[in-house]
Amino acid sequence: MKAFETSITEAADSLAGPFRRPHQMLHAQTYDSHASIHDDATAQKLGFQGGTIEGPTHFSQFAPLCERLWGKAWFETGCISAHYRNPSFEGEEVQAILAKPEPGQANCAIQMVKRDGTEVLRGTASVGDHEVATALEQRLTELKPLADPVILRDVKVGMKTTRQTVRMDFDQNMGELYPFSLADKLKVITEPSPWYRDGSKNPWGRPIIPMEMLSVLLQYRSKEDRLPMRGPAVGLFADQEIRLMRGPLFVGEDYQTEREVIALSGSRRTESLWVRTNVFGSGDVPVASMLLNLASIKDSYASYQREHAALYA
Repeated sequence: MKAFETSITEAADSLAGPFRRPHQMLHAQTYDSHASIHDDATAQKLGFQGGTIEGPTHFSQFAPLCERLWGKAWFETGCISAHYRNPSFEGEEVQAILAKPEPGQANCAIQMVKRDGTEVLRGTASVGDHEVATALEQRLTELKPLADPVILRDVKVGMKTTRQTVRMDFDQNMGELYPFSLADKLKVITEPSPWYRDGSKNPWGRPIIPMEMLSVLLQYRSKEDRLPMRGPAVGLFADQEIRLMRGPLFVGEDYQTEREVIALSGSRRTESLWVRTNVFGSGDVPVASMLLNLASIKDSYASYQREHAALYA
């Protein structure tokens, strides 16, 4: 059975999916006991028009395009590496566009745009071993160092967390960070696939977890890591890369996650924590990984100005 029935527009140099209206499923998300950027009131206080749609939700719209290019390999060694450029909101239409790779290459440029041309994200998609740097591998070489950290003052590059067991069952509520289940998501996912629901319909004989939901699985117990961030502060995903190495990952399977701080960076409005999460199955070789830039908004931390001033006292 085919993985997707998505209508794809093909041009000489690109593939494009249809415009979709992704659902915002994080209205009830809480982080450090406070509402998140996905809550309308919290987002509006910080200058957004409303609760934002979580970035990896958009990864689903690229899956049919990548499967068209690379077939089964996409679900086993696929990678999306994205820099989030502008938020999108409930009811807005967005379109995934993929530039066809050069002959002999297994990586290509991707972008998502709104109807008015506003760019939601840009990055790369690829399969297999990466001879060419992904979008975020390149971005890591260009980061502006974090000067005078406040929220991340006590966090150091190289910090690692102990391994944690995670899993995702169909009807499992994924907690305060993700107050819904895989079954809930599959009812509204922009690109449905029988491969997500029924193992008899795919090559592996077991239901597989959609790439956007790998973000949920890998973040599921992140609050227990106790990285020494000061807060509470509102954070948002600014960059994200999900890479399958020995995939796919399966519904109802136990995995181990281990996180490492690999970089700290900053901007005028944010302090950014770059964390790589490695995922292990039954052995010690990673089966998947996620690189995430969690950007904490300075103005959302009540003590920020006082603590920053104290650095120069």
